[in-house]
Amino acid sequence: MSRLPFADKELGQHFLKDQKVITSITEDFANVAKNIIEVGPGPGILTKGLSELNLPFHVLEKDERMEEYLTPLLEKGNINFLDALALDYDQFIKEKGISDNLWLVSNLPYNISTPLLIKFIQTPAIKYMTLMFQKEVADKAFAFARTKNVMGSLMVLTQTYFEASLLCKVAPGAFIPPPKVDSAVLSFKRRENPIVPLSDFKEFETFLRLAFSQKRKQMKKVLKSGYNDEHVLNALKELQLPETIRAEALSIENVQELYLKLK
Repeated sequence: MSRLPFADKELGQHFLKDQKVITSITEDFANVAKNIIEVGPGPGILTKGLSELNLPFHVLEKDERMEEYLTPLLEKGNINFLDALALDYDQFIKEKGISDNLWLVSNLPYNISTPLLIKFIQTPAIKYMTLMFQKEVADKAFAFARTKNVMGSLMVLTQTYFEASLLCKVAPGAFIPPPKVDSAVLSFKRRENPIVPLSDFKEFETFLRLAFSQKRKQMKKVLKSGYNDEHVLNALKELQLPETIRAEALSIENVQELYLKLK
């Protein structure tokens, strides 16, 4: 591997070096994608393989030191030095004309992975995603390593709008410098007709934050700060859920249906 830049801790940079993991990521949706965005390419470790697919391909990078690593791989106009967290993705995708079967790839900066994921979910043009997370965050989006499946707001939000699966687990030694935690790569495919429409996203997210704010408390007590008591009890009854049920005992379908009843 060629010389790598200094990893900026403030940007949450850890550079992937494991070729098996790199290949798994860059081949994930290679057969179905027609356009690609990579967020946080750094020195182009994933970018090289993605560029070889010969698809319309844009990268978003905050660290301008990476220009020398990215310019041999991409046209200059496809290298966008922008803050991925502040970007209006709908507008960017429209301006670049890359909405058809769009695949988003990222070795996500650990310190902002959750807010980035939430932005990606809200961008309807993003049809596929291959995302590297700190394992603890990955486990909140997709329960692949639990002895007990404890539901949470991020898991419901993610899996309402995407089918998710584990692509691979990644040990600290796969990176330079090695992080102090394990990582995981998740593969996502957008659901064509989610039970909760994407237009409801903000309202649904508010509901989920409330519903899972006190997982050990009974739902009827947790929800009373946002909804009429009688309305909550009627919704639970219609769904054949006990009044004493707690958020952690619900399935994703239960949560979705409860939101729709209360709406």
